[in-house]
Amino acid sequence: MNAFDPQRRHALVLGTGLAASLVVRQGSAATGDLAAAIAAFTGGRTPQPGRVRLDISTLVENGNAVPVTLSVDDGLPLPQLRSLALFNERNPQRDVARFRFGPAAGRAWAATRIRLATSQKLVAVALLEDGSAFSHTVDVVVTLAACIE
Repeated sequence: MNAFDPQRRHALVLGTGLAASLVVRQGSAATGDLAAAIAAFTGGRTPQPGRVRLDISTLVENGNAVPVTLSVDDGLPLPQLRSLALFNERNPQRDVARFRFGPAAGRAWAATRIRLATSQKLVAVALLEDGSAFSHTVDVVVTLAACIE
């Protein structure tokens, strides 16, 4: 078989194109997935703004390690909080982090670092024991993206 065989070249080009399209599809994200991820977390309830706070810089120079802090209002008794979660709009996985706090925690507060693929919307959601949900949304601009494959 000749290395310059047109049928072989055609098969290689098609195979490479198919492999590239699969990689691109896995890395791309639809913004509707954000609402679906939040709805799955809240049991279909729409979160109301307030009672939860997301602290993150709105301009991030490097998306590889972005500091983020989540907290709830001091007036919210800890036993009422079921879970605290962070969601993003454009990373490959919408559900970034979930936190649960026991009675010994003292207050509902969590700090971590996340990776951001590109400029996007981040949403912190607090789910309470009575089923109500509250959120805080921040739009973040990333100048040097992470998570790019």
